[in-house]
Amino acid sequence: MGVLVVLKKELKSYLTSPLAYVLTVVYLALGGYIFSVILLTGGVAGMDAYFHNMSVILMFLVPVLTMRLWAEEEQKGTSELLMTVPISTAQVVLGKYFAAVALFGLILLITAVYPSILFRVGSPDTGALAAGYLGFFLVACTYLAAGFFASSLTRSQVIAAVTGFCILLALWVINWAAGAVTGLTGDVLRALSVSEHFKDFTRGVVDTTHIAYYLSAVFIFLYLAVTAIEKRNWS
Repeated sequence: MGVLVVLKKELKSYLTSPLAYVLTVVYLALGGYIFSVILLTGGVAGMDAYFHNMSVILMFLVPVLTMRLWAEEEQKGTSELLMTVPISTAQVVLGKYFAAVALFGLILLITAVYPSILFRVGSPDTGALAAGYLGFFLVACTYLAAGFFASSLTRSQVIAAVTGFCILLALWVINWAAGAVTGLTGDVLRALSVSEHFKDFTRGVVDTTHIAYYLSAVFIFLYLAVTAIEKRNWS
């Protein structure tokens, strides 16, 4: 119940915020441009290249979306008031997180126009499209959780955004280092990479190992956010 209350409050805050609409317009504009270029130049009725490019762009947009999730509460001095209500820290974090996920889900829903265009101009693989959307959504959920964790570390929204971007960039490129090492170390680096787990989805392959990775990453980042918030409140 507490999660739902926070979710509704946070989602309402998003829908009345100019920032959310600006980010939506930027995301859709960039996405539309990339989709058009890939379709016109590549001539392939698929979205794997679109998902790959947009997952990189999300690294820049998501930290701006999540920077306010907790840092704003600290900045305005409302965090202490929020923690006095009969709702646990975990419920507050989940409510805010699910609101961000819901907002992104609404934005992603708008892009359903792209598959409809592909079906008009060609014969795309429905399974590959579904897998791509699932993987892309999981990547976004992981980004949002990491961004929330970054926001929980500071009262400065700018610092939260920069920290969030650095975390996401590290998760994306960590597999680059895997190419320089062999054995267990290389395997671990690849296993920690967001991009490494995303590849199969863009190929139309849904592997439960990859799903488990993203869900685990979301849990870990949200757990760290709860821990950081509680530690600050008790200090």
